[in-house]
Amino acid sequence: MNSPDIAPDDIAAAHRLIAPHVRRTPVIEIAGSELGVAGRLALKLELLQHTGSFKPRGAFVSLLTGEVPEAGVVAASGGNHGAAVAYAAARLGIRVRIFVPEIAAPAKIAHIRAHGGNLTVTGANYAEALAASKAWTAQSGARPIHAYDQRETLLGQGTVAAEFDQQVPGTDTVLVAVGGGGLIGGMAAWYAGRVRLVGVEPRNCPSLHAARAAGRPVDVEVSGIAADSLGARRVGSLMYPIAERHVADVVLVDDEAITEARRLLWDRLRIAAEPGGAAALAALVSGAYRPATDERVGIVICGGNADAPAVTP
Repeated sequence: MNSPDIAPDDIAAAHRLIAPHVRRTPVIEIAGSELGVAGRLALKLELLQHTGSFKPRGAFVSLLTGEVPEAGVVAASGGNHGAAVAYAAARLGIRVRIFVPEIAAPAKIAHIRAHGGNLTVTGANYAEALAASKAWTAQSGARPIHAYDQRETLLGQGTVAAEFDQQVPGTDTVLVAVGGGGLIGGMAAWYAGRVRLVGVEPRNCPSLHAARAAGRPVDVEVSGIAADSLGARRVGSLMYPIAERHVADVVLVDDEAITEARRLLWDRLRIAAEPGGAAALAALVSGAYRPATDERVGIVICGGNADAPAVTP
């Protein structure tokens, strides 16, 4: 297993490496009152990244570093990571096979296929799809690209924070949705305590919350509307020590708060986020995190791979 030690300079180098391949996603700054919450908000719109989530950042770092065997690469995913790896592999001319569980959203499955991914739908959840991908690795010799528990993935996801730091300097707090922890782990390595970083998890997918309570990564049961993107059964072993040092808090939100956050994003801002993409905002909507009146709060809207909203001509 690679070392979890990741310095901001490592993330800056990764950012330069992938810059020709990824979008510098925009930030919109609004008063919290526009969404019925306190604080001054800066929304980092990673749902506008290629394939609809932040995941191509880690995928490109992984594929642009290290050797790729003739058998290509393999990834297990709830959907977003698979689409990202399929996209990056297609752009770089690399063979790829993706395993997703049966709970993967149809929009995400279609997205993977659209990018030319050799797709296998198997298992009831991400953990079972991951086991199938490991069996394929052993059989084929393909190189695994892990969705979150891999140093290259953490480096790539940390570039979200590197960009956000340039776009909105002086942010007090950043809210980040947590699944396996690749995004918050990479961002925590970048900020290294300079910014209050708060993880947000669905109450039915509490992997980091449970790990902090136990003092180590532990398995949890996962379910609910965001399980396809935030439903890792345990956080990554590489991100956990980084989170222990640099993540200030982890809060839990109910599915109802995630649904309300999605509604607000669409009704007030015309942003169509998937459930996992709206989870960070749900912390404000539900009161799980209560900012001060003048607190500058960053929110990563990390994914938008949901069915398109109905639009009337």
